[in-house]
Amino acid sequence: MAIKCDCEQCELRTAFFESFSQDELGIFCSQKADTAYKRGDIIFLEGDEVKNFSYLKSGLVKLYKTGSLGKDQILTIAGPFDFVSLLGVFSESHHTYSVAVLEDSVLCHIDISYMKAIALKNGLYTLNLMQKLSAITNKIILESMDIRKRNTHGKVAFILLKFSKMIYTGPVFELPISRREMAEYLGITTENVIRTMSEFRKERLIRINGREIEIVDQKALEQISSFG
Repeated sequence: MAIKCDCEQCELRTAFFESFSQDELGIFCSQKADTAYKRGDIIFLEGDEVKNFSYLKSGLVKLYKTGSLGKDQILTIAGPFDFVSLLGVFSESHHTYSVAVLEDSVLCHIDISYMKAIALKNGLYTLNLMQKLSAITNKIILESMDIRKRNTHGKVAFILLKFSKMIYTGPVFELPISRREMAEYLGITTENVIRTMSEFRKERLIRINGREIEIVDQKALEQISSFG
């Protein structure tokens, strides 16, 4: 009888389902644990011991680092079926970044010792997993470079379009991060974020109602994002 495991849509599907025998898949399904988190919860902090490999089943989280002056820098925002664990969990004993919950989320955790044990025995699994983790790392690097080359208006337009098109897939959404967190993500000041958002509102590119944002003129925002 085929073993069912509720990660058919997750990014681990290729790594596990295509490289595991039925017995191995059954062990994997018994090893993983789903945990629910509330908005504002910390999943782990930079410097905590690496105990699990984690991916996001539902919700939204941010990966971030804290600088020497206590200022945070958001590395990326992860959505459903994104990896929360990056390549570093296999090379470092302690986390090199923190993860906090932006919206109520469910994460799947798998003991890191179990993940490493599989890697030693199953070459196809290891190759599939490393390819996926490398692709995610490259995406974070390229997005960071993409943001840095923009001016302030281009950066703010970029992140609004990211939420609208890639995360919420609609013109109306509740902004999951504060203006300060937007600044941390974009590498600009909070004041610049507030001022630019106000300008976009006055130019009728967006509507703002508390945390709710409506993209009114997507084409104009795309032009600002591309050429700003």
